Amino acid sequence: MYVIMLPKSNRRKWVTGSFFYRVKRYIFMSYVPTYDAELKEDTMSYQPKAVIVGAGPNGLTAAARLALEGWSVDIYERSEKPGGAASSTDDMFAGAIVDLGAASHPFGVVSPAFQALHLEEYGLRWLRAPYEMAHPFEEGEAGLLVNSLTETSELLDVDAAAWTRLHAPIVEHIDDHLANLLRPVIGWPPHPVRMAKFGSSALLSASMLGKTLFSTEKARALLAGSAVHAITSPRKIFTGAFGILFGALGMSQGWPVAEGGTQRIVDALTAVIFSRGGRIHTNCDVTDLRELPRADATILNLTPRQILEMKGIPLSRRTRRSLRKWRYGTATYKVDFMLSEPVPWSDPRVAKAGTVHVGGTVEEICRAEEDAAKGRMPENPFVMTCQQYAADPSRGMTLWTYAHVPHGYIERSSGEVREIITRQIERFAPGFRDIVTDTHDTSPTELEKWNPNLVGGDIAGGSMTGMQSLVRPMLSTHPHRLSNNLYLASAATPPGAGVHGMPGWWAAEEALSIKR
Repeated sequence: MYVIMLPKSNRRKWVTGSFFYRVKRYIFMSYVPTYDAELKEDTMSYQPKAVIVGAGPNGLTAAARLALEGWSVDIYERSEKPGGAASSTDDMFAGAIVDLGAASHPFGVVSPAFQALHLEEYGLRWLRAPYEMAHPFEEGEAGLLVNSLTETSELLDVDAAAWTRLHAPIVEHIDDHLANLLRPVIGWPPHPVRMAKFGSSALLSASMLGKTLFSTEKARALLAGSAVHAITSPRKIFTGAFGILFGALGMSQGWPVAEGGTQRIVDALTAVIFSRGGRIHTNCDVTDLRELPRADATILNLTPRQILEMKGIPLSRRTRRSLRKWRYGTATYKVDFMLSEPVPWSDPRVAKAGTVHVGGTVEEICRAEEDAAKGRMPENPFVMTCQQYAADPSRGMTLWTYAHVPHGYIERSSGEVREIITRQIERFAPGFRDIVTDTHDTSPTELEKWNPNLVGGDIAGGSMTGMQSLVRPMLSTHPHRLSNNLYLASAATPPGAGVHGMPGWWAAEEALSIKR
């Protein structure tokens, strides 16, 4: 092609200017031979820019994906280090590593995002205990979830066949089901037949499903305890889905911990980002979006409350109205214990489980969850317990626990909830109190102060009950898009809570789809 070259200062006018210049270009095309290589190079070398607010696992996953796609990435985090609710510390107890937030990761190990980012190449290593999960009782043997459908079923005696029938279709095709479920609900799933078959059971409550299918309290409690990861009563609809899926994950990929603490997942994500030139700015509390650099995509790892409080965010009336309707759910009260020896469970096999559901019978669990949801402190709350030392001795002899309590619960007296949790564990592990050498309490208020996304102690980014468990944060075919070039990547978006990075992955996908 031939073109007259203008002085550098006028070159943009030559390309985008008036009709006169376009005519002039046409006339002289055949006369002066040259190629505007500089202009083409400028266009080809343009690097899209992304700004991410919040360096939790979802924000980091979005950043890592965009960085691998060639984007320039800047992350702004209010805390002194990245991680959010996936952080760990070695400052709480001498010689021990404690997870400040998430502890066990059944969705992390199977996360399509984490697998695509090859986090194991950046130092992440998954470790498993001999048993994935245990559910003890005051009398008799505990229910045990083994990393095998056959072995788990064999331990359930008369319910073995029913347990197999319920879980086998999910375990055998776990990757297909994860592809269906770890994505926005509105839209055609990649495996519609499997989705339809899963939904026929998953739509029921876990308590109803267990009562209908199983004869023993052991099998019913294993299902209901897994369902309570939704932080609601197993009597609620859709809880069957949580119970089945968590169980199937345990019997296929397991419920592992990250060697050296959950922080290692964060470390691997940051390593991916740094390898591609990304930057993380800590101690940056963003309160006005206009303070941030202009970008092709801005991604918020925040819940609706934080978004509505932030200045300079261009949102439609419809979007603002939807975000104002967002509900936060039951809180958690976290207590970490330093022990002199392993927990003395009545059933010794429980000591070999990575996760222990301390709640008793299904009826007890339902009553406790319903009390917490109604604002009453349960007498015997459901206590989620993680024995990371069973999988990773490097953690030290620490016991990670939290109880489900009313939203924003304030203790009636100092140490109230710690004593309740201690007493609850003692029911199934007589002598537990005697092996505790130190404790650390974190109330719902303190959780929110540490991480504002944990509103009122809600660790799921918003209630996981009813339609809100499916439609997050609003009814939309693009739930991760807030407005032009503005995206949401938090547990308030599909597929919801957990350290798996999928909300960040889908937010990045939205940004990439627009840019393409």
